[in-house]
Order: sequence, then structure tokens, then C-alpha cells
Amino acid sequence: MTRIILVRHGETEWNRVERFRGSADIPLNETGLKQAELLARRLAASWKPKAVYSSPLSRSVRTGEAIAARFNLNVRIHPGLSDIDYGQWQGLTPEEVRARWPELYQRWLSDPSGLHFPGGESLDERQRIGVAAIGEIVATHPGETVVAVGHTVINRLIIMGLLGLDGSYFWRLRQDNCALNVFEYRDGRFVAVTLNETGHLLNY
Repeated sequence: MTRIILVRHGETEWNRVERFRGSADIPLNETGLKQAELLARRLAASWKPKAVYSSPLSRSVRTGEAIAARFNLNVRIHPGLSDIDYGQWQGLTPEEVRARWPELYQRWLSDPSGLHFPGGESLDERQRIGVAAIGEIVATHPGETVVAVGHTVINRLIIMGLLGLDGSYFWRLRQDNCALNVFEYRDGRFVAVTLNETGHLLNY
């Protein structure tokens, strides 16, 4: 059995004020740094991962470094864990997007299946990339426990892909900052053990 612990990075200022982040490289804020340490402590209390993978964006890398330091590991960068490219939406607030693209924004809120962001990526393509990344990681670490640090959108897409859920589940899967999700892979399929666990942040 191979265990994948999929986590989301800690808080950034763009999380706090709610701006579309995507592939913009926004660092962790002070709260995010503390969240990363609490997440690392939680992981160390229960598992001994053999590897820590991260999106190339610094907010995920820094979260991964906090985790990896507990196990004397180095963070391995995997571009397949990076977040969606929001294109022209990147850096804007939800209100600004609603004003410029009212119909597309409403679709984003109601049924984002197949949505393609203006000047950016499609959710379907990013999901294929993310699920393929997890497949590569599982193939590299048979029988081991591995941590993968991603983002809210890519994590939701990966979870849906691993469990065979369609796009209507996108908004039904929360991914809070420094949440962890545990999947076990055996007999050719993934089983969800934990989704969006954040109890370790209650100490903050």
C-alpha cells in the first residue's frame, strides 16, 4: 500500500484579502508560516514520509520545507502540483472579475466543469496534469508514504480525479490552508482516508 498525503500550502496575503492567485508566486505571510509549522508537527506525530514533493510556487515550497525539515528530507519540485493559471483573472478580486466577466464568473461559481480562464488554462487540462503527477509519484514510491504540497484548485482537481468524481463536486470539496488529505493506493485504486483535516491548526 502506498500512502499519499496531499496538503495545501499555508496562508498568503492574497488568501487573506481574497484575490485570484493561481500561478502568481505569492509568499506565505506570518500566519501561513505558523500554519506550516503546525502542519509539519501534525505529520511528524503520525507518519514518516520518505519524500516531500511540492509545487514550484514559493508558498508551497516553503510549506514543504517546514515538513521536510522534520524528516531530514529535501523538497522535490514537481510542476504537476502547481496551481491553475488564471490568466487575466490573476491578481483580481472576485468583485473585479464579476464586473468584467459576469457570465463566466457565474459559471465559475455554479458549474466550473470544463471552464477555460481567459488567457489562462482550462480546469480539465490542469486536472490531467495533476492526476498524472500523483501517478508518477506513486510509481516512484511503491509501498511508501509521501507528502505532496499543492494548492486549493489543483488539490480539488486531483481529489476528484483520484476518486472518479465529475466537475460538479468542485465546490463540494473544501481545501483550507494547511489542510491535509490522506489517500491509500492499493490494487490499482485510490481510497480516501481523510479529507481537509485542519484540527492541527486549532492550536494556533
